[in-house]
Amino acid sequence: MATKSKSSKTEVRIGISDSNQELNIECANSQDEVVKSVSEALNSNQTLNLSDTKGRQILISPSKIAFVEVGQSSERKVGFAAD
Repeated sequence: MATKSKSSKTEVRIGISDSNQELNIECANSQDEVVKSVSEALNSNQTLNLSDTKGRQILISPSKIAFVEVGQSSERKVGFAAD
């Protein structure tokens, strides 16, 4: 997957079947790229391969994917700010 600029991060939340655990991943890829990767993995019954913003590879068996939630990361504010 291609690396995007730091300003366009995508949050991915993946539910694991037979477990109450979820994976939370922050990817440097766009929402469309992540959705495409997930769809291709599920349709072809191939392992889902995502890279997080720290360069780690996450591999997930398609049979273990219960759900996938994809959304843009919002920039987190630190400290006190008047809006």
